[in-house]
Amino acid sequence: MRNSKLRRQIAWEAARLMYDRQESEYYRAKMKAARQLTKGWVKPSDLPSNAEIRDQIQSFARLYEGDSRTENLRAMRLAALAMMRRLERWRPRLIGSVLTGHTREGSDIDLHLFADSVESVTHLLEQEGLTYAVEKKLVRKQGEEQVYTHVHVRSGFDFELTLYASDQAHYVFKSSITGKPIERASVPQLEQFLAQQYPGVDLEAEVADIEAEVDVYQLYESLLLPLENVKQNPDYHPEGDALYHSLQVFDHARDEHAYDQEFLAAALLHDVGKAIDPYDHVAAGLEALDGFVTERTAWLIEHHMLCHKLVDGTLGARAKRRLRDSEHYHDLIALGECDRAGRQPGAEAPELDEALDYLRELDEMFG
Repeated sequence: MRNSKLRRQIAWEAARLMYDRQESEYYRAKMKAARQLTKGWVKPSDLPSNAEIRDQIQSFARLYEGDSRTENLRAMRLAALAMMRRLERWRPRLIGSVLTGHTREGSDIDLHLFADSVESVTHLLEQEGLTYAVEKKLVRKQGEEQVYTHVHVRSGFDFELTLYASDQAHYVFKSSITGKPIERASVPQLEQFLAQQYPGVDLEAEVADIEAEVDVYQLYESLLLPLENVKQNPDYHPEGDALYHSLQVFDHARDEHAYDQEFLAAALLHDVGKAIDPYDHVAAGLEALDGFVTERTAWLIEHHMLCHKLVDGTLGARAKRRLRDSEHYHDLIALGECDRAGRQPGAEAPELDEALDYLRELDEMFG
């Protein structure tokens, strides 16, 4: 096997591993690909560069994502500007694939921030109502170890904020792909770049629209979290609080309808009204969710209490006929079964973050 052919094959396989999210780092991807292809030792000269792998990843993106990739890149760049304006006090810099254009499905928006305290950044994120997670990551480069602080934020897209000390704002960072100083853009530079890339764009209007958007999964979280304090009648709900019950119901629904996002949303959200109006939780929940769930999900939530009357024989004949005339009747029966199954004390249930992430991933996967 000639070196040039082997090098191309390793680049292709490493790119596939990274595009499929099986590996996230170039070095690990190329070494894994090399082992798979050669079943033995590989000379360093046979290994492709990071740039070669990146170019192959872009070929996959163009092949599988088509025109949507161009539209998504534009939306990500505008979302980056909106976030950078929020974080302007920490001199944010846009770096990585969103700036260079080398994005693929699932790419993060990467920002550098220069702050001496991670708490100051997370405090602002909390004030903005944004969901975040702080990660400390140990990285080994050229025989040296360094711990990096990343703040992962979800706001329309996934953001990775890497924090550096405030006195490093003018430090020249090197690219792991090219070995040269990385491309980066401040807020004014990004504004100028967007005006050049998208002639006629109204940045102020576009950013205002982004800031006005509601992250539906943050809304769901805000409605579900109070259910943890809703204690239910132990005769009907021996499992405990309403959030634990909702997560159990979701888990049963996922076992039966793993890819039905509308059904799963109804399973998770069917009792959100209990923290708003315990005397009419169905109407309260539907009012809070109005405009943020589909018509089918709303119908299932609206009628979920009737399932129990069907089972105990207290539902009138006319109401039965109305339900059976609906195209969603069998889904409603299935939801009722999940509702009754989700009442087990001590049963395993997913965390709320896991349930919401699962719904979000389905939403992104299928639209």
